[in-house]
Amino acid sequence: MDRKEKLEVLKSYKYNHRGYHDKPAIPENSMAAFRRTKERGWGSEMDIHLMKDGNLGIAHDSNLKRVTGADVRIEDLTKEDLDKYRLEGTDERIPLFEELLELKIPLIVELKVENGNYKELSEAAWERLKDYDAPYCVESFDPRVVYWFKKHHPEVIRGQLSQDYSKEAQVHVSGLMKTALRDLWFNSLNRPDFVAYRFCDRHNKHLQRYLRRGGQEVSWTIRTKEDFDTAVKEGSIPIFELFDPEK
Repeated sequence: MDRKEKLEVLKSYKYNHRGYHDKPAIPENSMAAFRRTKERGWGSEMDIHLMKDGNLGIAHDSNLKRVTGADVRIEDLTKEDLDKYRLEGTDERIPLFEELLELKIPLIVELKVENGNYKELSEAAWERLKDYDAPYCVESFDPRVVYWFKKHHPEVIRGQLSQDYSKEAQVHVSGLMKTALRDLWFNSLNRPDFVAYRFCDRHNKHLQRYLRRGGQEVSWTIRTKEDFDTAVKEGSIPIFELFDPEK
């Protein structure tokens, strides 16, 4: 199957954001949320970090304080450490990437680069995904990840994440890099199969130019059925949370 065919397969699924969570009972990026995804026959977007021992942990933030109450970085932990941290007051702990892969659901895998570890993170992700028997793609805000997959494994569907950084004063990205990412400067080098852009920022002229040229859009994060239907109608792949798009 070539990359175009793989992308068409990926487009045939619905994708929830960090698993089909239902807080506070079912935390984001938990195995309970991912099992719930599988029960619905959907796919999921999720986030991976490279841990101290080479394992990959699933969490959105590097610092785990928001989801566990502990002021620790997932990059500083080992597989054995994960049992110490429970998610959002539940019995759920931070999953390893391998645990999720056992469910064999379609995945949009976001690679979270910390301290310039894009190469090691990309290599670790590929080692676990190379034999994965379900549709998947990779994406990252860091264009070096997208380039790594283009160079080493061009058969993998890859996407560039972005947003309008002028609206986000707290994002820790340099001014020039904010402009480069917002305006998709790296697309000419990395040739992503899709651009995953924040839905509320999607009228950015550079994104619209990319789409007019036949590019594929992924929209994050969709939180209403109306926005979901709009994204689908316009050919985007929506990543949704907090509602059931089939109702």
